Amino acid sequence: MSSFVVGHLYATTKPQRIGENQAFTGIWKDSIEVADLDEQGIKGDIQVDRRVHGGTEKALHQYAIPSYAQLHAAFPELAARMPIGSMGENLTVLGMHEGNVHIGDIYRMGSALVQVSQPRNPCWKINSKFDDERLAKFIATQHINGWYYRVLEAGSVQVGDSMDLMERFNPISLRNFLEVYAEHRPNFLILRSLARCQGLTPSWQVKIQQRMEVLQRL
Repeated sequence: MSSFVVGHLYATTKPQRIGENQAFTGIWKDSIEVADLDEQGIKGDIQVDRRVHGGTEKALHQYAIPSYAQLHAAFPELAARMPIGSMGENLTVLGMHEGNVHIGDIYRMGSALVQVSQPRNPCWKINSKFDDERLAKFIATQHINGWYYRVLEAGSVQVGDSMDLMERFNPISLRNFLEVYAEHRPNFLILRSLARCQGLTPSWQVKIQQRMEVLQRL
């Protein structure tokens, strides 16, 4: 089984305002060394808009370190303002990315047990934070979304802890998952295999089922 190392941990302690409507957001996070986890994520982390962030199915957000290099290359004028940790994630882990992480993967992270639940949908707040309307679309089309975890067992984790893959149920990587879902007319059988991924968040199962129904009517 694969083993990785926790590189960074982040939490929001004070929400800030963003956008034309000056809505509160938790996308700006502070670096921390130790985190206590429960089913809602990092204790003390403020998740402002819980319609789209937080809750048991999106308790923790991870963004891949290599994705920053891709963003810096595509948007060099933003690179200095876009260090690791600026995508609103709770953690980065050395060596993990969409190509080697699968829906449903279970990891032992410090003393906590977590499971990959769904990809992240990049939203307007990323564009607004960096004042560039191209960012969210680029992230989505390049399939460098990042992903969420549910917490199966509460525990604590600190920077430098190992993150060990305990179980893998599905053969499809997150990148493959996102590529198939983004196709204009994906293969029906492959799309069905996405919906059946063990550990996938129910709301995503519904989204995929709806696409399957559309394909059947074509």
